[in-house]
Amino acid sequence: MKIFISLLFLVTLALSAPVMAADTAATPNDADALKGVKTGKVIFDINITDPQKMTLYLKVIRQTVEDLKNQGVTPDVILAFRGLAVKMISKNRDLMGLEHDPDLDTIASQLANLGQQPGVRMEACNVATTLFGVDNSTLLDGIKPVGNTFVSLTGYQAQGYANIPIY
Repeated sequence: MKIFISLLFLVTLALSAPVMAADTAATPNDADALKGVKTGKVIFDINITDPQKMTLYLKVIRQTVEDLKNQGVTPDVILAFRGLAVKMISKNRDLMGLEHDPDLDTIASQLANLGQQPGVRMEACNVATTLFGVDNSTLLDGIKPVGNTFVSLTGYQAQGYANIPIY
């Protein structure tokens, strides 16, 4: 009986070894895409109107910054807010309904955290802030108003930044 149990254990181990090896070998990474890349130049074109959706995408952007660093790439990341998204990056809560206050608190916290990360900058479109009644002086700390985000996006793309639309 002892021989049978030992044999069963060895067979089970032999059959499970390829599965365990496949699990560790299949850990996803971006090595192929990042081959030779030293700096991750990306501009996120953010034009979201839903505060809950904004909190989700800010988490993903934060993860992207971390993933670049963890894979040996220096982040050079710009968050460019335009359209109605500018209402969510203002300290003036009157621009949004009271029901959005918890999400706006989360957004403010997420942006404060992102703004402290090396290689992360944030800007807001002055055309949008003007159109939607957002006073540039009320923008959350660390967010710089720029003349026109379309012009900004054009310039950054010409400088080699990847443009990732967040709508």
